[in-house]
Amino acid sequence: MPQIHDTDVSILGLGAMGSALAEALVKAGMRTTVWNRSPGKADALVARGATEAASAAEAVRASRLVIVCLFDHDSVHEVLDPLVDDLAGRTLVNLTTTKPEQARQSAVWAAQAKADYLDGGIMAVPSMIGQPGASILYSGSEKAYRENTAVFEQWAAGTYYGEDAGLASLYDFALLSAMYVMFAGFMQGAAMLAPAGVSAGRFAEMAAPWLTAMTGELGGYAEVIDGGDYSVPGQQSLTFSNLSLFIEAIAEEGVSPEPVAMVQRLIQQQVDAGHGTDGFARIIESIKHPGA
Repeated sequence: MPQIHDTDVSILGLGAMGSALAEALVKAGMRTTVWNRSPGKADALVARGATEAASAAEAVRASRLVIVCLFDHDSVHEVLDPLVDDLAGRTLVNLTTTKPEQARQSAVWAAQAKADYLDGGIMAVPSMIGQPGASILYSGSEKAYRENTAVFEQWAAGTYYGEDAGLASLYDFALLSAMYVMFAGFMQGAAMLAPAGVSAGRFAEMAAPWLTAMTGELGGYAEVIDGGDYSVPGQQSLTFSNLSLFIEAIAEEGVSPEPVAMVQRLIQQQVDAGHGTDGFARIIESIKHPGA
């Protein structure tokens, strides 16, 4: 049996992100074993110095630190459930996108397998791995996080959020929710301007600095939300925030108003509940208590 060193790392899953993670470790001179369900994905990494395992079991046995970056929660367990005995004494880092409760379930499963478990949320696209601006959120075993920071630093800036294995996923989904809604609003604006001959590229040049400036308002909204008083003077009221005119204008351009209409529904729910004079931040109550 080959000797296992503390710096050995095995990566299961060589999609775009898994390949980027492996490439960063190989570039850093770490002994990296890789495995992918379908053949051919490891060829470029092997040419750079990685070792390809013939099976997932072989990959797990090759290293004390096992990184999993697969399609989803089910695929993780399809691969690892048959290998539960091989995981004992190892550290398992799951960088697969999973729901918070799934991450907690995997942590319990790993503990029963006598493995340290760390869950991660990657806040980057594959091309950002190893570059400034990339970050990865971690939660689960603090021991696993502290002992492997030299590996994690090859990928991105890391932040540890605590022993609850679901927290990294929770932060990940929260941040991505904000991102996707912002992108949807941008695309709605681009669709509105297209009939006027304005390209999406030109609109992006206008939207990027505007949206960047608007992020400065997040702290103020957060202060109101955390304080729980939506009647604090100086806020834009829900009645004034009515987006009906926006929706009419968007529809007149032959474009779906859905992104803005979603916000208007939240506004209207609070107005109908008698809170029209309260500030815009109050729409969080409709988000936190749907149907209330």
